[in-house]
Amino acid sequence: MKLFDALGFHWERDRVPEAVPVHSVERACFRFHKSLPQFVWEAGVLEGNPFTFPEVQTLMDGVTVGGHKLSDQEQILNLIESSKCLLARVKGGRFALTKEVFTELNGLIARNESLEWGVFRGEGRERSYTPGVHLGEHGQYMPYATEPGASRLNRIFREGVAALSAECPPFERAAAFFLFGARQQFFFDGNKRTSRHMMNGVLMSHGIDAISVPAGRAREFNEKMVRFYQSADASEMMVFLADCHPEAMSGDMDGPEPGLRPGM
Repeated sequence: MKLFDALGFHWERDRVPEAVPVHSVERACFRFHKSLPQFVWEAGVLEGNPFTFPEVQTLMDGVTVGGHKLSDQEQILNLIESSKCLLARVKGGRFALTKEVFTELNGLIARNESLEWGVFRGEGRERSYTPGVHLGEHGQYMPYATEPGASRLNRIFREGVAALSAECPPFERAAAFFLFGARQQFFFDGNKRTSRHMMNGVLMSHGIDAISVPAGRAREFNEKMVRFYQSADASEMMVFLADCHPEAMSGDMDGPEPGLRPGM
């Protein structure tokens, strides 16, 4: 199948929700803005960041928090700044699944944390190191090797985005892009965080509420991601992401709005 070939993984498409509540872009952005401390804190939890929810709120108020490593604080500050950048792009109608947006967000998320940030692997000064994804007792997942100029990664990105745009409705496209970015490892670091931002950009741009992985489900998220890296089967991750949607958690996923999935 062309879509799966372009992305490098597959899933059972009939397991993706057909009825996803759609509202206005303004409403989706308002809800994201209102929940921003929660989104930032939960993203930090997935990275093993020790900042508590009240401490994240304090940082967002412009007050420093003592007792933490500077690197942990900077990771939270980067998540705050990149989230605000994403929100501004969506509100201004300037969000799209493009390399420009993808690299801009990574440049904010991985700043001073990664070997390089804001460029695909191989486009900067480092042109040979290939980072793997540690899977604990299951070893390591290795993406395509870093190459000077990143011509292969650029081709994979173009073909993947084209296939997603042509074949997937917004919710499926958003979730699949997160997994696409996580699996292909376009950057030296921050791939999952950056790709979740892109996922939420797609959702909010279509009036669909953004998704955050609840802190209490971090272990489940990590276990399912390990299986995804091992098998290239994204089915359970697609279901998991749908289950993390705020309207799924409130029992409203089968709302009155028409489904986003085209006839197959």
